[in-house]
Amino acid sequence: MIPVAASVELSSTALQHNARKAREYAPKSKLIAVIKANAYGHGALVVAQILAAEVDAFAVARLDEAVALRDAGIKQKILVLQGFSQAEELNVFLQQKLDAVVHSDYQIELLENQPVSAKLSVWLKIDTGMNRLGVQPAQFKSLLARLRAVAHDIKFMTHFANADNRNDAKTKQQEACFLATIGSESGARSIANSAAIVAWPSAHLDWNRAGLMLYGASPMINESAQALGLKPVMQFCARVIALKEIKKGVAVGYGSTWVAPKDTQIAVISAGYGDGYPRHAKSSTPVLINQQRALLIGRVSMDMLTVDVTGCSSVKIGDQAILWGEGLPIDEIADCADTIAYTLMCGITARVKTSII
Repeated sequence: MIPVAASVELSSTALQHNARKAREYAPKSKLIAVIKANAYGHGALVVAQILAAEVDAFAVARLDEAVALRDAGIKQKILVLQGFSQAEELNVFLQQKLDAVVHSDYQIELLENQPVSAKLSVWLKIDTGMNRLGVQPAQFKSLLARLRAVAHDIKFMTHFANADNRNDAKTKQQEACFLATIGSESGARSIANSAAIVAWPSAHLDWNRAGLMLYGASPMINESAQALGLKPVMQFCARVIALKEIKKGVAVGYGSTWVAPKDTQIAVISAGYGDGYPRHAKSSTPVLINQQRALLIGRVSMDMLTVDVTGCSSVKIGDQAILWGEGLPIDEIADCADTIAYTLMCGITARVKTSII
């Protein structure tokens, strides 16, 4: 067997745990698992299969993502968050029994002008302050009346902009706007994303949409995933492939950006930005080797990175290096690279071998 330079292990038990945790936070709400963008880099089909008995529905961004799940045998309700934009897509939604988000009046026009024998199940999205997708509250009554004539099982939703901050008043403002706009209209309601599931109990309505928290990263500012009861699903690993003794004053890596302040032992790790490790990770970003924290030095290369192992005991060629995962939160690495956990999860490249444990 050819040795693997970089690998990702996905924990099915952690994924299931996180879904159950989402239900613990909001036991009276139905749960939608958001598996768009290939389940945030974890594999949409794999995640859907693992969570099939844990959640009530799935959500994806685009129609092709939903069709791929249906073609693979996923039977649960699937919500397409971007809805449809062309008349040709409507029959696909009907044939595949998909729910569509309606966020613009042109979509209602498409439904009105399309002679179909059945009506779509839709979610009417209201823009309460995100200012991305959604109909304006002032349009709601008139658009809903039109939609009721051409669709069925109409549900209502919005999306929070700042729910990751417990101290931001905008979340409550958006919630109030949503409820006031809908008033007494009949139909199930959904406003809670991962952050709102964790931090805003009043937002736990009929359906919640769990995304980032399912994968074991924190959806909250300055709150760790561990503190929220979440477990990391993705563990990104590589190997020590070289050990070198560097004298004080010697530079390491491209651009000679890091110069040894003292005699230093370094380890070369078999992963880089070509595998999905963030190129702009700062020096001193931690890497876990034999449960010891080594610190990144110099620039990340395409296929390798270097770490200071001077203070680590018994590091040897072939040792596993955990780049993020159990014991090394992905949120911490994201902070060190001035990015977010979503980007790291989605950035794992095709050459990295992935396995389910």
